[in-house]
Amino acid sequence: MIQDGALPLETVTGAKTKTVAAPAWMLQVKTSALNFVWLLASLTLLAVGWQIVCMTIGKDLPTPLTATATLIEMLKTPFSTDPNNMGIGLQLGASLKRVAIGFSLGAALAIPLGMLMGSSAICKRLFDPIAQILRPVSPLVWFPLSLVTFKAMGGTSTATLFTIFITSLWPTLINTAFGVGSLPEDYRTVARVFQFSSQRYFSKILLPFALPHIVTGLRLSMGTAWLVIVAAEMLSGDMGMGFFAWDSYNAGSYDKMVAAVMLIGMVGLLLDRVFEAALKRVQYT
Repeated sequence: MIQDGALPLETVTGAKTKTVAAPAWMLQVKTSALNFVWLLASLTLLAVGWQIVCMTIGKDLPTPLTATATLIEMLKTPFSTDPNNMGIGLQLGASLKRVAIGFSLGAALAIPLGMLMGSSAICKRLFDPIAQILRPVSPLVWFPLSLVTFKAMGGTSTATLFTIFITSLWPTLINTAFGVGSLPEDYRTVARVFQFSSQRYFSKILLPFALPHIVTGLRLSMGTAWLVIVAAEMLSGDMGMGFFAWDSYNAGSYDKMVAAVMLIGMVGLLLDRVFEAALKRVQYT
């Protein structure tokens, strides 16, 4: 008998052929190796396209090898406190801290409000137009509005956090509302037949069904938050990856600017993979 997650192998004994199960770890190693190969292929394709741009229309743009060498050099002293050459690790940490705060505040509002919108037609009619009006507004607009609003409450730092908060909550809000609202009627019928309490209905039926949608929303929101922090730091001049990239451009250090872009992209990929792994754990199979 072949266990779930096992890789079937054939062995020959005399005239008979037996099917045995390979260990689950072997399948995991194979899957991981295949994913790594695809990642290398993807990065190679990106590097080739980048190199072509450098050789044609972007002759001032640092090549992949130059930018990679610069990034490696910057990573040798990531926590330098030199005011004129602040370490890239400190810059990255400042950005991640702002993203974590703004994203968490957005999720704390979006998840319960999304559940209300998904379970109540009145709440959906009341809040959905607000969401659809505010959702398309660019972070480049939210930031100056935030500066005006929070002028007496911390200035640019508070404005940056609010910009992340207001732009990152919508994917989670919309996906949560959709997940709760799409719960099949059969599930509700079962809950009524077995006389589930409100708490049991929420924990055993509603939340497990909506959780994949919620995690998908959080994944999209994190991508938005990481995108917005770069733009917000460029506008605010606060320490962080966005400021570092913009300051490097103004100083003519294009290799550092591109190296910062590479690091921003790699961190974004890592954050996305974390939420992808979480989504796999909560999805129905």
